Amino acid sequence: MAYGTHGAELPEKVGGYTVERELGAGGMGVVYLARSRGGRAVAVKVARPELAADPHFRRRFRAEVEAARSVGGFHTAPVVDADPDAAAPWLATAYIPGPTLAALVEAEGPMDAARLRQLGAALAEALAAIHGCGLVHRDLKPGNIIMASDGPRVLDFGIARALESSRLTATGVAFGTPGFLAPEQAQGLEVGGPADVFALGAVLVAAAGGSAFGAGTPMGLMYRSVHEAPDLRAVPEGVRDVVASCLEKEPAARPTPDALLDLFVPGGPAPAPAPPTEPADAVPPRHAHPPADATPPPPAYPPVAPTTPYPSPYPPAAAVPNPYAQSPYGPSPYPQPAAPNPYTQGTPADPWRPVPARAASPEGDIGFVGVGTDTSLVIDALGVEYEAPNRAVLQFTWDEIGRIEYAVRGPKLLGVAVHLRTGVVHTWMLAARNRSRLREWTQDLPLILEYYG
Repeated sequence: MAYGTHGAELPEKVGGYTVERELGAGGMGVVYLARSRGGRAVAVKVARPELAADPHFRRRFRAEVEAARSVGGFHTAPVVDADPDAAAPWLATAYIPGPTLAALVEAEGPMDAARLRQLGAALAEALAAIHGCGLVHRDLKPGNIIMASDGPRVLDFGIARALESSRLTATGVAFGTPGFLAPEQAQGLEVGGPADVFALGAVLVAAAGGSAFGAGTPMGLMYRSVHEAPDLRAVPEGVRDVVASCLEKEPAARPTPDALLDLFVPGGPAPAPAPPTEPADAVPPRHAHPPADATPPPPAYPPVAPTTPYPSPYPPAAAVPNPYAQSPYGPSPYPQPAAPNPYTQGTPADPWRPVPARAASPEGDIGFVGVGTDTSLVIDALGVEYEAPNRAVLQFTWDEIGRIEYAVRGPKLLGVAVHLRTGVVHTWMLAARNRSRLREWTQDLPLILEYYG
């Protein structure tokens, strides 16, 4: 009897394909190596049960599968079959044998400048094909790149977009993968093709043996992608300028995939200097109404065809019922907990010491992720993790937590109070980038709290 992740028994068939073994598991679900009735190898991705139960996911999945079928080029794995209406929606692509880029770098070591140029050109060509069909990958990373014998292949294009239709988000997936997220993704803003170019730059840093935004918690990685310059020390000098242009904070300042194809040619033109912009952490001026003569600058990146918008199901934030708000609360000076916190490395008198990276959630990573302008909050199966403006992290398990309350404190402010069983209350504020993001937070929180309540 064959078994897959966590000892689960492998299905005999998915659709008309006979399953041979599990290839991996991720935010969308499980990926199997399977065979068609004619003996062709395919990679079949089966959606997670909580996604299968979401009608928004199914509608978006169906639309993205149809668009993904049209993607051509030499550097993608073609979609060969799919069933969005199955009990567990699935997608089959041609199976591409070979290690992932992450596995190759781990086995063979960092790439030199010549190999980085080849890899960058191949990935830029893949992104050009994907964007040309109106798709945005949204989760380009070393684990989604197969190093086949005839060159790298990009997997899972367009699928991350379908994942974002789920109201119960998969932590670190609906937002992409921390460490490769563009600033606009980390902040929950509109995402287009430039986000993939940003991820391409982070991928090349990883292929060179570095990490563009270091290591640590997902919140820390996302914070640094928004507010701090990337670490390019591992990138060879001859490629560093091109990689740096991909990692510009402003989407319009990044080169297009077509421009990258020229830039990656040895001895090619140097990237044009980015136009001056205000610092990423600068606070924009507040206006009751935008100035009458304010017109947005023309984009330097060709627009990507949007998917069909869905009418917002969200009522105004003030009308959202809050089953956890048992009493109002005011600002807290962060009193010290009376009991030790098993996540901290220090004593109860110093709960703000740096903590180890958060382990994977044992219940499938379903959770809430709120990335504010200078603070971040994660609520998942492990409990609660909060990152303060000074980058210190505080974590509590569900065994320590009595209840969680939240309330809108301003046009873009969400207050969250964590009541510990010891009687200590921690009060935190999240500042959203826009009102629509705040509204999404107030819609997601009751779902997540009920899920773990």
